[in-house]
Amino acid sequence: MRLVEGLSIGLSAIRANKMRSLLTMLGIIIGVAAVLAMIAIGDGAKVIVLQDAQKLGGANQFTMYRTTYKREGSRWIRIRSNEYMEYEDVLAIEAECPSVRAVTPRIPEWRGSLIQTADGSETRAGYNGVDENYPVAMDWDVQEGRFITDEDVQNATKICVLGQEVVTELFGDKSPLGQEIKIAKGSGRYDRWGRRDSKRSTERFTVVGTLTPRGRSLRFGWSYDNLVFIPISTVQERFTGNDQIQDIVVYAHTVEDVPKAIDEVKAVIRKRHKGDDSFVGIFEMRSGMAQLEKISKMIKIALGSIAGFSLLVGGIGIMNMMLVAVSERTREIGLRKALGAKPLDIMAQFLMEAIVICSVGGAIGIGLGMFAGEGMAVLAVKIAKIVPEWPAVISTQWILISVSFSAIIGILFGLYPAVKASALSPIEALRTE
Repeated sequence: MRLVEGLSIGLSAIRANKMRSLLTMLGIIIGVAAVLAMIAIGDGAKVIVLQDAQKLGGANQFTMYRTTYKREGSRWIRIRSNEYMEYEDVLAIEAECPSVRAVTPRIPEWRGSLIQTADGSETRAGYNGVDENYPVAMDWDVQEGRFITDEDVQNATKICVLGQEVVTELFGDKSPLGQEIKIAKGSGRYDRWGRRDSKRSTERFTVVGTLTPRGRSLRFGWSYDNLVFIPISTVQERFTGNDQIQDIVVYAHTVEDVPKAIDEVKAVIRKRHKGDDSFVGIFEMRSGMAQLEKISKMIKIALGSIAGFSLLVGGIGIMNMMLVAVSERTREIGLRKALGAKPLDIMAQFLMEAIVICSVGGAIGIGLGMFAGEGMAVLAVKIAKIVPEWPAVISTQWILISVSFSAIIGILFGLYPAVKASALSPIEALRTE
């Protein structure tokens, strides 16, 4: 039997029994749509995680921080080292570590300091003491003005660069360049006697630039747009009163280079600190990403398996319909055999009908799945309320898998009815009423 003739017979069978064919295809339609919708949401979550990692500078980074405790087995060990990280460590890492693409120091204050302008506007925002390499390492563009320069770091100048939320809160639609702000380091809270925090210190800074919008970190909760960036030497001189650096953020050339970069950086720290690197803790973005990737994969497997049961039910429905079709068309089978049709032709006819039904159901399921994926993405944003947009990622790979799986189901579940039809005796078939 020719392929075109088989397809024509299969489509004719669907048209002859429209309602029965639609009900039979329903399991395939729902199964394919469910699989695609679940995968689209799962891949969308992966995109969100990758975007969030990019806000932090990418998965090829790791952060070194001063620590007083380290975990060994099931116990936490107190670190009694008097060593600490300093700016010269940053310069040494930059010069001596070939696997490192960029390195930038950071003295962060995330909790929110009181920031005021001369006209009385105020807001609460965090600040970061950084150097001139920060926007390059973070791949973050300046929107207006300029960023901190090497000269600013060398001279500990009292300038700052603002995130977009700070700009909006303090200056609205006006340009903040050249304006002066006051940053108060301290909690700003009142005690039970109504007195302000006595440890508060206030410094004045001139705004020299603003950064493009960056968004909020899902993992850590803070908004990068609600930060003020100050030369790291200025923070040391005006706020901390020492030459210590809390964090050093290191960027390897690639994600694969991270382990090698860590070894090189540790070697530099030991060289500069009397063979001691116990005071340095390391947070790898890569390890966190790997964990999230495992969770995402498990969710996709679980949801895909549940949706796959619909395809199995649909396949059983296909087999049931084809068995009914064989019973209804017994005389037709006998007549075709009497006119010279071979058992293989009869088997191919019914097998092709099953494949056509599954393929048509799969095609409808793909369209429904794409629509359902978009709908679930909108629903996920409204329910979760953690991101402004949840992408529904429909990949060509999964569309092809769904179509192929539908065809395989048609073959597997249509094979038994087709073999049964081909085995009918023409004489017995013609005697059937």
